[in-house]
Amino acid sequence: MASVDFKTFLTAAPHILEARYPIILRGRHGIGKSEIVYQIEKGLPYTDGVIERRASQMTEGDLMGLPSVSERKDEWGGTASVTKWNPPDWFKEACDSGVLLFLDEIDRATPEVRQGIFELTDSRKLNGHTLHEDTVIVAAVNGGENSSEYQVGEMDPAELDRYTVFDVEPTIEDWLVWSKDVVIDHVWDFINQNRNHLEHSEGNFEPGKVYPSRRSWVRFSETMGMVGDDPCEMGASLLFTLAQGFVGFETAISFRDFVVNYEKIVTVDDIIHEGKIELTQEFSINQHGSLVEKMDASNIFESTLLSKEQLSNLASYFVSLPGEMAMKLFGIVGKSTLKDNILNFHGTEIDGKRIGDHVVDLVSVIPEENK
Repeated sequence: MASVDFKTFLTAAPHILEARYPIILRGRHGIGKSEIVYQIEKGLPYTDGVIERRASQMTEGDLMGLPSVSERKDEWGGTASVTKWNPPDWFKEACDSGVLLFLDEIDRATPEVRQGIFELTDSRKLNGHTLHEDTVIVAAVNGGENSSEYQVGEMDPAELDRYTVFDVEPTIEDWLVWSKDVVIDHVWDFINQNRNHLEHSEGNFEPGKVYPSRRSWVRFSETMGMVGDDPCEMGASLLFTLAQGFVGFETAISFRDFVVNYEKIVTVDDIIHEGKIELTQEFSINQHGSLVEKMDASNIFESTLLSKEQLSNLASYFVSLPGEMAMKLFGIVGKSTLKDNILNFHGTEIDGKRIGDHVVDLVSVIPEENK
């Protein structure tokens, strides 16, 4: 089954949930499946929060509730004792009000729990209690095409048929967009410039070896924030020790070296506010790409009306870029909601030539392979 990125999934999922059909997310561990479920709920106008349950930790009683005995009249006017199932608090809440019911790790649950979830996803009821009309169900597993890496139970066709199934494989851009206000700058810049270190995505996992993941980078970032505001002041030895526990030996070495040399990194302020274009003179196309993406992530073109000096600095950097990177930067400026930034940048002159004319020259160049 073809995988989709998070951006595509976030576009499709609300339509399925609006029809009150359950969704199942399949994908590798640590890629942010749980986080994306919470993002979905924030955009649903008819739900009021997420109820999350780990199916792998549930017993049959945790799902079904507990019975109580009550008396009722029989057809002859006498009384008879009957058993009534009392739902657990979380399920009662999902029946009383509209929520997003998030069932995680259902492929690690016991057969009895999975049978109960089967009925819940099929008929939206369990033991005589029916879900609220605005309650929706999203489940998550580590199975799918990568199931051989995990100790999980296979889901048979009848079980899967109760869900709309999405195999998710988020892009690195998905994580960079989401994490720009979540992780510290050092982590964001490191991943932006060293994308192969975001996670282990090729080859098998060696038993017992620590690998980086999207989840582990967030946890590492939060831990560094507890230690101090600036990892550069933490000391290389402590920094490496912390990083190794979260992201593994090889990545920890690379991150330590990156932080030690962090002051040498060219920032958005260096270019736009300071006009230090000379700092990028020896840049490779990948380094330019990282800096341009950093400008995009900073939202500077959305939040700041650039002065003439700042526009001149930006234009000077623009004309120094390779064609592909220049057009990428032009597109980033062009999507700004501050239209004056677009118009003013377009009309800024460098060596007597408007940026708009420079762009015309770039797009009119015939690719070498087509000559």
